Amino acid sequence: MDTARLKESFKRVAMHGDEVALFFYSDLFLRHPETRDLFPVSMAAQRDRLLQALATIVADVENTGRFTAFLQALGRDHRKFGTLAGHYEPVGASLLATLAHFSGPDWTPELAADWQTAYSLVAKIMSDAAAEDERVNPAFWEATVLSHEMRTFDTAVFRVVTLDPLSYQPGQSVAIECDLRPRIWRFYSMANAPREDGTMEFHVRMIDGGALSPALARGLAPGSRLRLGPPVGALTLAPGSARNVLLVAASTGLAPLKAIAGQIAEFTDPPQVHLFVGADHAEGLYDLPDLEKLSADAPWLTITPCVSADPDYPGERGMLPDVVARSGSWADHDAYLAGPTPVVEAMADRLASLGVAPGQIHVEDFGWSEPCP
Repeated sequence: MDTARLKESFKRVAMHGDEVALFFYSDLFLRHPETRDLFPVSMAAQRDRLLQALATIVADVENTGRFTAFLQALGRDHRKFGTLAGHYEPVGASLLATLAHFSGPDWTPELAADWQTAYSLVAKIMSDAAAEDERVNPAFWEATVLSHEMRTFDTAVFRVVTLDPLSYQPGQSVAIECDLRPRIWRFYSMANAPREDGTMEFHVRMIDGGALSPALARGLAPGSRLRLGPPVGALTLAPGSARNVLLVAASTGLAPLKAIAGQIAEFTDPPQVHLFVGADHAEGLYDLPDLEKLSADAPWLTITPCVSADPDYPGERGMLPDVVARSGSWADHDAYLAGPTPVVEAMADRLASLGVAPGQIHVEDFGWSEPCP
């Protein structure tokens, strides 16, 4: 398998953008209409995630550890959609047909063999991981909403408990589906470290045009039923690190960082932790009372809320990266960042410019997690 040839091939195909996913799904559903029920009614977001997943796989094809870990997580995650081992063959046939179509005269027998080999490896890693997971875990976890509160006009905090135990690490996320939006799964982070009673807290902010967030924010009530996928993500505390910790959260990116802070609270000798929480306006600091309760008995924890667009706010004002930059020296800290992608990217760039080593900056992106090949 010529990995350089694969990457160049995918680069040419990806230039066709949304047409690639449209062709792929049309081909798959025409050849195998039974697969249509695995996907949501609206395929708009799904088409984007197909290319994202393929791009990630191709980019990491030479990095064995990352390539394998990504595919194993994808294989386990796809169980919640009802994906079976028998689905991999038809998906592979439609994928190769799509690549051939958009490659045109560049589609040679050698390139076809490269893609067949690559897909066979992808399918094996994913299906093996799914089979292994099936022996110990359900395809998804049934959950019941215990409480639901609108903290602002567009942000809700709710608490659930699962029928079966769900093990996860603080900072990880699970995909959520509800009856109001069948077959639409979106990732949300648990906002607490694991508890003995198995309850989990989630923070959801409604997104304009969002497929699921309005239903979770406005449509749930105590007693509502949800389905949760397997925990994923690497935004977890670096094992064995003796460094102090910087947590930077924007909007509901607070959730995984609050879980990490909760984990640190259980340490016998916790490191010094500085948590920055940013919002446009003061009302966007929706969880501040809970955070203040957490810090009341935690001398190791400093919380700095800040707002960027409220001139009357009495505390820190300014863009989150600017507030963090002027508030201390962070080169000797492990930094964990969560929130909207533009804010996280700007924060990571600023920390790098302040001398924080790349290996000490931890972020996570779950954009790939929808049913894809």
